[in-house]
Amino acid sequence: MHGDRPLSNATFDSNVLFNCKMVVCASTCGRAGTATDVTIFSACMGADALEGNSMKSENGLSKVPEVTLTFWVIKIAATTLGETGGDAVSMTLNWGYAFSSAMFIGIFAMAVAAQIAARSFHPFLYWAVIIATTTAGTTMADFADRSLGVGYPGGSLILLTLLMASLGIWYWRAGSISVDTVASPRIEMFYWAAILFSQTLGTALGDWMADSNGLGYERGALVFAAGLVVVAAAYFYTKVSRTLLFWSAFILTRPLGATVGDFLDKPVANGGLAFGRFYASAILAALIVACIVFLPQRAGKHPESTQEI
Repeated sequence: MHGDRPLSNATFDSNVLFNCKMVVCASTCGRAGTATDVTIFSACMGADALEGNSMKSENGLSKVPEVTLTFWVIKIAATTLGETGGDAVSMTLNWGYAFSSAMFIGIFAMAVAAQIAARSFHPFLYWAVIIATTTAGTTMADFADRSLGVGYPGGSLILLTLLMASLGIWYWRAGSISVDTVASPRIEMFYWAAILFSQTLGTALGDWMADSNGLGYERGALVFAAGLVVVAAAYFYTKVSRTLLFWSAFILTRPLGATVGDFLDKPVANGGLAFGRFYASAILAALIVACIVFLPQRAGKHPESTQEI
């Protein structure tokens, strides 16, 4: 599902400002024609060109992948891996939720720094950051529920507030929260903050459904899968905002992955398959690598590189 591609106010304003600078500098050179004026004109042009280039990745392409069926397959596998991997560290290794959360947040910070610094889309790097958000989301949601005692409803409300705040700031700065606006380091930071909060929110929702509401892992997974079917139907048969549908699907895939992950590693007596967290994580990691290698992904395009507004 693709996000909407409006021409953001930030993009429009920057283009207008750039063109105005060109006119002013050109007129200055035209009036005087001195070497100093030519130098000023070159400096103006060079600074704006450098700023423009730093805002974009190579070839006018985004550093996030095109949203296709392959994207969603890897996304669900990555969220499931985040559940089994996060639980493996915090529970199986018994490192605790607080320490595990701090560790995974640190890993996320390093991975997202490398992603933002990259000049183009690198599938393995992008999905490494996604997995970092899912593992951090798993331990953070468990920490909020079990260590802080706020419960899944309280944790979900806090995380929903943080997600809405991050999306609101993103919209205020870019004029859209479409993934197609991820064309600068600043906007990319908003993008990853929203993803981290959405992954953590999805974990809390998944655990709330499966554990607190008594649905169990299988029925909980079916509930979220049904939600994704509804979103897909809205995408194909309605004119509902593609951006809204994208973020709805993105959030719903996380609790789906959480319940599937619990189903894989929980004991048979608790309704699971008892694969073991490390074994299940290894299988999921191998699946993700295979998908990246054999199902190549293309980088998405920046708004100004497309014909859609």
